[in-house]
Parts: sequence; C-alpha cells; structure tokens
Amino acid sequence: MTARLAIALVGAGLIGRAHLARLDASADCDCAAICDPSDGAKALAAERGKPWFPSQREMLAAMTPDGAIIATPNALHVPGAIDCLEAGVPVLVEKPLAESVASAQRLVEAQARTGVPVLGGHHRRHNPIVKAARKLVQEGGIGRLVAVNALFLIRKPDDYFDVAWRREAGGGPVLINLIHDIDNLRFICGEIGSVQAMTSNATRGFAVEDTAALIFRFADGALGTATVSDTTPSPWSWELSSGENPAYPQRDGHCYLIAGSEGSLSLPKLEHWRYEGRQGWWEPLLRESLAVTPVEPLAEQLRHFCAVIRGTETPITTATDAARTLAVVEAVGEAARRGGPVNVAQQARDEAA
Repeated sequence: MTARLAIALVGAGLIGRAHLARLDASADCDCAAICDPSDGAKALAAERGKPWFPSQREMLAAMTPDGAIIATPNALHVPGAIDCLEAGVPVLVEKPLAESVASAQRLVEAQARTGVPVLGGHHRRHNPIVKAARKLVQEGGIGRLVAVNALFLIRKPDDYFDVAWRREAGGGPVLINLIHDIDNLRFICGEIGSVQAMTSNATRGFAVEDTAALIFRFADGALGTATVSDTTPSPWSWELSSGENPAYPQRDGHCYLIAGSEGSLSLPKLEHWRYEGRQGWWEPLLRESLAVTPVEPLAEQLRHFCAVIRGTETPITTATDAARTLAVVEAVGEAARRGGPVNVAQQARDEAA
C-alpha cells in the first residue's frame, strides 16, 4: 500500500478550510501542519491536534512535508511558494497564481531553477464537464473553432460589499470572478491572443466595475465575447448552472456557447449540436448530450496533486500556464483603461519587464 503523503496547509482562511476538508477526506494524504498567523488558525490546529506555525518559513525550519497548499492572500502566494520550492517541497498554489504577472514570473523562474513541481489551483479544470468539452473541441469534434460566448451574470448580495476592498478597483467581477472563465476558455479552446473591453459601474456606483463587456481573439483566429455582471438575477453563470458548488442553488441555464465549423457545444449541459449529412439551415440539427460521471473538482485536484508529488502525473496547470491566465486578466483591465485592443503576450512582457 502506498504511504499517505503529508501536506502542509499554508493559509487557513475560507478557501484554506475548504482544502482542509478535502485533506480530511482524502485517501492519499493527511494534513501535516497549519501555517497561518491568526489566532483562529492556531485554535484550529489545536482542535485537530496538528502542528501550528505562524508562517511557512517557521514550518519549513521544523519539518519537510511532502507538499504544501498555498491558500494565503494573493500577494503572499509567490513568497510562500518560493520558500517551499527552495526547500524541495512541491506546491499547489491557489488562483490567481500571483497578484501580478511580474510576480508570477518570479515563481515560474523559481520552479525552473529548482525543478520542484508547481500545480496552479484552477480547480475547474478538474471538473469532468470541462474535461469533456476540452476533449471534444481539441480533437476536432466541432471542426475549426469559430466563435465563443461566455456569460457570468449573477447577483451578489448587498452585504457582500460590506467589506471595503470589494467596493474598490480590483475587487470586482473582472479580476475576482472572470479569471475562472478565462482559464476555462483557454483550457477548452486554446490561447487568447488579444482582448478588448469596456467596463461600467453605473448600477451600484462604486469605484469598482459591476459590469463588463469583452471581445477576445484566439490565437487560431476564432473570436469570442464575454458578458460579465454581478448585479443581475440570472442563471447564466458557471456558479449557478454547473452544480459544481452546492453552496449555489443550481438552476437551468448555460454559461458557454462554443461554435465550430462542423458543430457547436453548450456548457454546462454538454449539448453537442451538428448536422448529419448535408449541412445548411434548412436541415434538421441533431442534438447529443455528452455523458460524464460527476467528480468533486477540489477533491480531484488534491488527488492529482498527490500524483504530481509522486511523479505519476504531470501538472494539469503548470506555473507558466497559470501565469498566462493571469496575463489575460491583466490585459482585460488594460484594454478597459486604454479603450482599445491589447495584445496579451506583449502586455505580459511589458508587465514583467
């Protein structure tokens, strides 16, 4: 029988505790320690009989776990992860990989220098719905990619904004929520080459945007759009339509429409539309619903992380890959400020310089 891995949890906030629940339920690993300076985290470690450390540095001076989950505030992701890599400890880093592309590049370089694995925490890639969509699109099941439409239309409750930073620039749906959808689109459809964007705060009037409209050009020439708002009662978002997180009441809606030259696909229902024989708008469209076996993505991500540590699987999201998703998000913000198209790769180079 393979020995259970010892995984340290660095950061015991909301998402950290979600990871802790998966560690508790895992057949592959155990929580080795909790690293977080808060009194609440210290009490949590005591309740569970786990070693507590105020930071990863103190933890690494006392022990060398098999791996570490970095679930600290965004600005602490890269310093915490680099400390672990330099100690030879593989890391799973929550999304976003860093607070900026320039910071993310430091982690990419540290991973290359040490050779220690980094798994980016874009957990939706582990959802079987996303995996099935990627397989169909990447294997040519809908022909050449033509156009993509993504929706994040949801209503955040008023008390969500009682936290001051959520009312300020950087706390809105473009940086906080859209990063999930951008990563899904990159994973399913391929690289995004350039973006255009407009944002508005007209509904709530806060400094941060509440609505955005985006245009993408994918590297292969396909075009995409995304409509984003956290002000509207709607089922048209991954959160409410996919059923991935039981905290959100699931509703019958869609979030992505992916159109190809030989067929199209809707998510999360995985309805595959195509013609059989002669093609044309007078011909009947065939609809096939792709079947998948439900898997809890955070739990599957943890299983995959353990396999990465053991060397039996390679990271589904490398540090470089996660940095590219962050680069698209930053390009969206720059495009909204500039009022014109932004080349993602050039913007990332400028940011990292």
